[in-house]
Amino acid sequence: MKGSTIDTHMGSVAINHDVIAQYAGSVAVECFGIVGMTIAGVRDGLVRILKKDSLSKGIQVSVSASQKLVLDFHVIVAYDVSIVAVADNLINNVKYKVEEFTGLEVEKINIFVEGVRVID
Repeated sequence: MKGSTIDTHMGSVAINHDVIAQYAGSVAVECFGIVGMTIAGVRDGLVRILKKDSLSKGIQVSVSASQKLVLDFHVIVAYDVSIVAVADNLINNVKYKVEEFTGLEVEKINIFVEGVRVID
């Protein structure tokens, strides 16, 4: 199991990275300016928005040498919004909510903008 472990006075709690990715994905798509998530490393130039039940495929979770979470997001942003503002909003919301949800510290959040979409 790829996961992170929290040691407490009563024992250990292991959290699978897929659980963290699914939660982080649900937080991300609620952020202003995020149209959706996409699969990392699109090769054919076609960007596909992931459905809600597969959001974790657009996020990679790893643990740094200092035992903190590193999250990589592959997102599609809305046309005519500031990518910097969207990224700042995403980083702040995800960092806060993931740390509250898991009890683990987030060291870094990397955002890869894979596409832009016009929303009606």
